[in-house]
Amino acid sequence: MAVEAPVKESRARIAQADEELLASLGYKQEFKRAFTPFEVFGIAFSIIALLPSIASCLVYSLPYGGAVSMVWGWLTASVLIMFVGLALAELASAAPTSGGLYFWTWTFSPPRYKKVLSWLVGYANTLGSIACIASIDWGCAVQITAAAAIGSDGNFVATTGQTYGIYLAILLTHALVCSLATEVLARLQSFYVVLNLILFFGVLIALPIATPTEYMNSASFALGDFTNLSTYPAGFAYILSWLAPVWTIGAYDSCVHISEEASNAAVAVPWAIIGAIGISGVLGTAMNIAIAFCMGTDLEAIINSDIGQPLAAIFFNSFGQKATLGIWSVVVLTQWGMGSSIVLATSRQVFAFSRDGAMPFSNVLYSMNPYTKTPVNTVWFSVFISALLGLLAFAGEAAIGAVFALSVIGLYIAYTIPIGARFLFKGHNYKPGPFNLGAFGLPVAIIAIAFMTFISTVFLFPTELAPAVADMNYAVVVMSGVMIGCLIWYWFPKYGGVNWFEGPVMTVETLPTTVRTDETGSVGRENEKMVDNTI
Repeated sequence: MAVEAPVKESRARIAQADEELLASLGYKQEFKRAFTPFEVFGIAFSIIALLPSIASCLVYSLPYGGAVSMVWGWLTASVLIMFVGLALAELASAAPTSGGLYFWTWTFSPPRYKKVLSWLVGYANTLGSIACIASIDWGCAVQITAAAAIGSDGNFVATTGQTYGIYLAILLTHALVCSLATEVLARLQSFYVVLNLILFFGVLIALPIATPTEYMNSASFALGDFTNLSTYPAGFAYILSWLAPVWTIGAYDSCVHISEEASNAAVAVPWAIIGAIGISGVLGTAMNIAIAFCMGTDLEAIINSDIGQPLAAIFFNSFGQKATLGIWSVVVLTQWGMGSSIVLATSRQVFAFSRDGAMPFSNVLYSMNPYTKTPVNTVWFSVFISALLGLLAFAGEAAIGAVFALSVIGLYIAYTIPIGARFLFKGHNYKPGPFNLGAFGLPVAIIAIAFMTFISTVFLFPTELAPAVADMNYAVVVMSGVMIGCLIWYWFPKYGGVNWFEGPVMTVETLPTTVRTDETGSVGRENEKMVDNTI
């Protein structure tokens, strides 16, 4: 009892500091802060979900350089992704709010541009997050059909309609789960982390042991063979293979979107971003090396297998039918958990954007369920739009593949603008949070912006040179359509956002002038009115 009292007192101080910090940004506390620092990390790590993500994206790395792209492409991209994570972590520490990206954009941008830029970032972030839901859940649906193909000895081949039906069922289960109370959703993140790690290390150890000699590769092949099955030149093919690590180690802004549900958010959120990226970069490299050693040399056979899923085909060759089905069922479960976490994070972004009146039907979306105390309406809205986005599958494999690219491009647009605005525009009074890069902030931001701009441009290219209609990259069509549409809506005479959108809307009557700290100083700093260009 003597120990419990100081612990409760410390938690109360942190909770009060969190609430006052949020109030200084203009928002009242509406969520229950039930996410511990580990669970904040858990939501980012479970969305990354290494092995299921590698399974979903292997088809985007194998044809574009084989083993070299799998291993060295992953490692190269992971280092560059870390620069993006560091830049975002600084901002997340300074102003931990669910609206994060568009909120920071509003703060750093000059009065003339802040409305339209924060509007643009909010929609890019929303579209990118919804595309993440679609790509993750479509990947889960494909994994389920791969299991059916394995179980039927390749006799079952799913149609697009059947796969889409499975996809809708997965979306429905995610909507139901993410409508639960915050405490339940927070505890699930710990379960997802443990499940991911058990699956990862189990496969990492078992795969080399179980793989027959005929499929084992030499070190020179696993670490040095470059097989380009695309029509692009080798160098460009290598860069295209980065879609796998960039998509896998992505959506780490999910931590930002649950800032208002996190304890000690100014510390927990930035370190969750950095931890998730760093651990995933290292472990992902290790897994890709293991796969490269155990996949055999006939890459075309793996890609074109009747199973319809490259990693499932590799597992089938190594483990046999029954063991593969057992392992694959855990892969599917982990991918499902990945999907539920991204639905959770996306719903919080939509809630925050609706709170500031920017979303269609904001008066409906900005609502807390009186029973669960969660934004149930935004959960179902996010899932509904994801279901519509999944209809691209009926336009062909390249079209649904564009959803993977779209999730990266949308988020990278949303990341680039606030990171750049912080250094490009003057007049704001930036006050760093506990996580601070100091003098390294500017060079880190420059590298992050250069990488995101470059890779977003690359991912707009089609999968092959001189593509047919079915091979076109629809990401540019969807992304351009949505961005142009949201700008038309913003500038539309009389009814457009330019006439009524005022950026972040205060939900507190008065703003505190200071924020209390816990005894480690983990949340403390002066606070001023964020909506008046100040962090």
